[in-house]
Amino acid sequence: MTDQPSARLAPVLEVHDIGHRYGDTPVFSGLGFSLRKGAIGCLLGPSGCGKTTVLRCIAGFEPLASGSIRIDGQEVARPGWQLPPERRQVGMVFQDYALFPHLTVAGNVGFGLRGMATDARNRRVGELLEVVGLAQAAGRYPHELSGGQQQRVALARALAPRPHLLLLDEPFSNLDVEMRERLGMEVREILRAQGTTAILVTHDQSEAFAVADEIGILHEGRLLQWDTPYNLYHRPAERFVADFIGQGVFIPGTVLEDHRIDIGIGRLTGDLPPECGRGCEHCENTCDVEVLLRPDDIVHDDASPLRATVLHKAFRGADILYTLALPDGRQALSLVPSHHDHALGEAIGIRVEADHVVVFRRDPHPAPRTQRSSGPSPA
Repeated sequence: MTDQPSARLAPVLEVHDIGHRYGDTPVFSGLGFSLRKGAIGCLLGPSGCGKTTVLRCIAGFEPLASGSIRIDGQEVARPGWQLPPERRQVGMVFQDYALFPHLTVAGNVGFGLRGMATDARNRRVGELLEVVGLAQAAGRYPHELSGGQQQRVALARALAPRPHLLLLDEPFSNLDVEMRERLGMEVREILRAQGTTAILVTHDQSEAFAVADEIGILHEGRLLQWDTPYNLYHRPAERFVADFIGQGVFIPGTVLEDHRIDIGIGRLTGDLPPECGRGCEHCENTCDVEVLLRPDDIVHDDASPLRATVLHKAFRGADILYTLALPDGRQALSLVPSHHDHALGEAIGIRVEADHVVVFRRDPHPAPRTQRSSGPSPA
């Protein structure tokens, strides 16, 4: 009896210290995370970081060079051995949908249920078509559907056998921006209603933030941080994560004796990097840091004596994202309600109002800024 509670709390997916290589070329190594039942996880990173290969290892399409993978408590992969994909009770939604063109919508959804009795299969297909909002399209063929409808059919087909785990490989990349956002929210609600544990792979931050409970940031084959969207945005563990998630600029600053940080346009209080505390070994006379300022940290204030010049503006409906030149020539971003419509070259009043101060020790040789997709709105 004492084992039952722990069994209920056991993760559905356990990825322990896995690595993979193509020949002598490592793709990723030392990668580990877990997903509880009903949770939605996401592997997020730039193209070529290894995220799709991780998904293929979980599905059973690629072998492991190190580590192990467990699904619903059962080991399914380790170096030199792996359980075949069809025995893992894993569903998969592909980027290109992979629907059968000669089968109807109902036929596609019921394809993986051919071993069931006809009545039970029809009930399950009807139930899922109701869930994905396509009950009226059961007799139609894939070419008669929109891209969003085809994606919902692919999702229903993957859910039909009640898999322990659902894998989604860039599932919305073929859709336009508006459809991606809407379908992402719909998919999240469907997975929630079905109690399905799922993991998504994407390079799109907005998609990841809209769908996932937990997100892992991959970079050059390493999992830098596995955390909630809130913590990734406000409490990034590494500079790359801070730079990759959302929008913002790094402003140089100096740590003062009272542990505040002088950034030239104001003084902030935040959690300092451990190496910038008392007895800093990396600093000579002062401890130099970089402070991440998000667009919502720079507040428009006509009464402020601190002025910045408008270099660029991006209208976003309710808001305008301004790129500003600070008095010392550095640039910053500011998200301002759109009724404050200022011209290029105009000087406007600003003040710094940062509730979550993200600080890293200044790197004298920073890496080039990573190309990324548009991030989530400031939170």
